[in-house]
Amino acid sequence: MKIGYVCTNFNNSVFTLKAIRTLLSNKDHDYQIVVVDNNSNLDDVALLREMASQFSCLRLILNGENIGYFRGLNLGISQLRIEHSDIDWMVVGNNDLEFPSDFADNLSAYASRLRAHAVVSPDVITVDGQHQNPHVIANISTIREIFYDLYYANYYVGLLIHKLAMMFHVVSDRADEEQWQVAQPISQGHGSCYLLGPRFFEQFKELWAPTFLMSEEFFLSKQLGDVGQQVYYEPAIQVVHHWHASLAKLPSKQRWLFARDAHRVYRKYVKIFR
Repeated sequence: MKIGYVCTNFNNSVFTLKAIRTLLSNKDHDYQIVVVDNNSNLDDVALLREMASQFSCLRLILNGENIGYFRGLNLGISQLRIEHSDIDWMVVGNNDLEFPSDFADNLSAYASRLRAHAVVSPDVITVDGQHQNPHVIANISTIREIFYDLYYANYYVGLLIHKLAMMFHVVSDRADEEQWQVAQPISQGHGSCYLLGPRFFEQFKELWAPTFLMSEEFFLSKQLGDVGQQVYYEPAIQVVHHWHASLAKLPSKQRWLFARDAHRVYRKYVKIFR
């Protein structure tokens, strides 16, 4: 298979190196990779340049400013589509991923079934073994939506709600991830990794990116829903996720502000009370 991989990078290039090495450990497939750097520090950019000299299949896009997650991915997607229009599947997402040695073989084995879907969401497993998919199988409950509004109403209220959620997992955790062994259409796949197939590019040139960061899962779901499609979750395709490695460089309040701004856009499309 010919597989593309597009990721964004921000001040954690060591994770990008691991992602590329583990992907290329999948032998007997053709890979084309684009790393979009969102204005990292000089040391991290230097490491990226070293990678580009080491891997002939790697292209770098070095942004002079941080343009965000999906917007950054779109630059890489456009680059790959111009240079390699014959790519079978395009893996897009975080740079803090590791690909199992059978990732590409499994993708090839299930390709005929997966080609029916525009976007495939894999089984995303954290380094401590937690399954992060399916992220949202159906709609989010009204009670949870109300707590989202409270969380984003004020930073300090948000901190309190987050602390309570950590203390009472039984109440706060959703059960969707418990169905990680079941292949099925879902509402939202975890935003760290998606597989874009031929059907996606029959409909779209890029990902819908109305925000700088956060809530990408919903925006992709709506983009697909507007043309009568859904994300498809496939547990046979797995990736390992170093959860929060991509956001660890951002101060906690800055992360909250990005999420709050994204929530405000989200709320334009999802009303609590209709």
